[in-house]
Amino acid sequence: MPCLCITTNVCLDGTDINPIFSEATKIVSQIIGKPEKFVMVILKGSVKISFEGNKEPAAYAEVISMGGINSVVKRKLIDQLGELLQKKLSIPRTRFFLKVYDTTAGRTTSKM
Repeated sequence: MPCLCITTNVCLDGTDINPIFSEATKIVSQIIGKPEKFVMVILKGSVKISFEGNKEPAAYAEVISMGGINSVVKRKLIDQLGELLQKKLSIPRTRFFLKVYDTTAGRTTSKM
């Protein structure tokens, strides 16, 4: 069950955020390989964020998933989510940071 949480300093008041939710859900589902019905997307706007020492439009996002994460998946998520934020919220790709976390990473299998 992947969860994508996007935090941005862009004010979302008056913005149709439904396309962001639907496109982000599809991106995460397709790239990680989990059904859309299990993908959660959280979007927070108007958060105080400074990046490169200024407060121009920027975003920080986290993807947490139980499996399905590798270096290829990370690169695809950064690329496609960055494109989505640039297209829908005018956030330059260079002002987008993504943290990816796999909850199953480092788990050892019990031999009981």
